[in-house]
Amino acid sequence: MELYRLTIHEAHELLMKREISCEELTRALFDRIRIVDYAIRAYITLDEDGALQKSRVLDERGDFTHPLAGIPAAVKDNICTKGLKTTCASKILENFIPPYDATISARLKSRDAVIMGKTNMDEFAMGSSTENSAFFATRNPWDTGRVPGGSSGGSAAAVAADECIYAIGSDTGGSIRQPAGYCGVVGMKPTYGRVSRFGLVAYASSLDQIGPITKDVTDCAIVLNAIAGHDRMDSTSADMPVPDYTLSLKPDVSGMKIGIPREYLGEGIDGEVRHAVLNAAKTFENMGACCEEISLPHTEYALWAYYIIAPAEASSNLARYDGIRYGVRAKDYSDLIDLYKRTRSEGFGAEVKRRIMLGTYALSSGYYDAYYLKAQKVRTLVKKDFDRVFEKYDFILAPIAPTAAFRIGENTDDPLKMYMNDVCTIPVNMAGLPGISIPCGFSGGMPVGLQIIGRPFDETTILQAAYAFEQATEYHLKKPCIEAGGHAAFSRDNRCKHSSDFTEREIGVDLGAPQDECVKRRNVPNGKGVKA
Repeated sequence: MELYRLTIHEAHELLMKREISCEELTRALFDRIRIVDYAIRAYITLDEDGALQKSRVLDERGDFTHPLAGIPAAVKDNICTKGLKTTCASKILENFIPPYDATISARLKSRDAVIMGKTNMDEFAMGSSTENSAFFATRNPWDTGRVPGGSSGGSAAAVAADECIYAIGSDTGGSIRQPAGYCGVVGMKPTYGRVSRFGLVAYASSLDQIGPITKDVTDCAIVLNAIAGHDRMDSTSADMPVPDYTLSLKPDVSGMKIGIPREYLGEGIDGEVRHAVLNAAKTFENMGACCEEISLPHTEYALWAYYIIAPAEASSNLARYDGIRYGVRAKDYSDLIDLYKRTRSEGFGAEVKRRIMLGTYALSSGYYDAYYLKAQKVRTLVKKDFDRVFEKYDFILAPIAPTAAFRIGENTDDPLKMYMNDVCTIPVNMAGLPGISIPCGFSGGMPVGLQIIGRPFDETTILQAAYAFEQATEYHLKKPCIEAGGHAAFSRDNRCKHSSDFTEREIGVDLGAPQDECVKRRNVPNGKGVKA
C-alpha cells in the first residue's frame, strides 16, 4: 500500500482501525519527498524530526478520533508556526522564527495534525506562478517545465505530487484556487471572515483569506470544519455559527439554478478551457440542475481595481519591514534612512518592490481620489453584480484561469500578462465570496480547474455542488505520473486510464523507473529527471 497516496478520510479510517500507525504514514511521506521533491521543490522548510516525534506521541496515545488526528499536513510559508521558520519566501524574513502560532496553526495542532513543513510561494504572496520566490521556483508535477500557479504553488504542488496528505494556503486574488486548478487538486477560498487571519503575514488585509488544498472535496470539507470559526484575535473574523461541512456532501444538485457568466468565457479564454467548463455545465444539467447564461458587467474592471487596492494595502503592510525589529538588516549603512533603504532594497524582490511602488503612488497626495478611492467604488459595483445574480441563482460556474498552466519563464518579463492569469479569480476576493476549484478536464494534457462561486458564508452549497460533480466524474482520480513519466494520467491505484486527453502529451518526471506499456520516457539527462 502506497500510504502517501491516501486522502484524509482514507488515512483516518486506517488509523482508527489500527491498520497503520501515524509514524508509518509520516515516514512514508518524508520518503516520498526525498524521492520527488528535488524535481518539484514544493517545500522551503521541512521538520522531519518534529513531525516524527509528534507521530510517535500520537501512536502512544492511540486517540485518532478527530479526522485530522495523525494526518501529515503542509502549511504555506506565510502562516506563522511557533518554533518553525516562516519566511514568506523572502530574503527579508529568511531566518525569521515566529514566537507564536497563527490561529490556524494552533487549531491544526489542537486537532493533533502533524505539520511536516512549510511550502514555497511567491514572495509575500505576490504572484501567480511561484516563480517570485526568493529561493527557487516550484514546478508543476504534471509537467516540470510548467508553473504550479501561485502564490500557493508549493502547497498545491505538494498535494498533487503526494508529498503531503493536505495543505493550507492563502488566497488574496486566487492564490489557492488558481494553483489548485493548475495542479489538478481541490482548493477552497472561504468567505472573507470565515477563517481567522491572525498570524497570516499580511499582503492585502481586506482581501487575504486562508483555506484548504486537498485531494478531493470530502477532505476539503473536513479541513474547513477544523479551521473555520470566530477568533477574537482577528477583528475581521465573523462571529457566526459554523455548520458541519461534511453534512453537505450529497451527490444531488437537482432543482438548483446555476449561472454561467458570459464575461468569464469570452475573449482571451483558451478554447479547451472553455470546452471543459461548458462540459461541466452539461454534467450539472444531466444531474437535474438548470444552467443559464448570466452577466457580471463590471468584471472587466475588477482586475484593474484589484491592482490598485492590493498594492496600496501591501505598501502599508510591508512598511513594518525596516531592518530594526525583526528580519534581515543591511550590514552597511550611514544613518537611519540609509538603513531603511538598503534593508528593503536588499531584502525585497522585484515583484514586491513593484507592488509597493504602485501602492505608494496610488495612496500619495493628489492621487488618492483618482486611483484608490475610485478603485474602491469599482469594488462596490463588482459586489453588487454578484448580489443581483445570487438573488436568482444558487451558485456560479466559471473557469479558474484563462489557460492551463503556462511554461516557466513564459510570463516573467511581462507583468501585465502575468496579472491577467488572475482575471477569473480576483472578482471573488473583491466581493469577499467563497469559491472552490475542482478538476474538470484537461487542456494540452494539463489540468483545467472549474470554479464554483457561492453566496457569502454559503460554503455548504458550493461544497455540495463540487461533491456532486466529483462523484459524477473521474477527474479527481487522475494523477501526474511522477514515478515513470509519460503521457498517461493514473488513478490512485496506479492503473493507466488510457485517457484520450493525453494522446500526444508527455507529463511528469522520469526518475528512472521501469517503462509501462503506455508510458513514454521524457528526454532528460541520464534518466534522472528534471532538476529544479
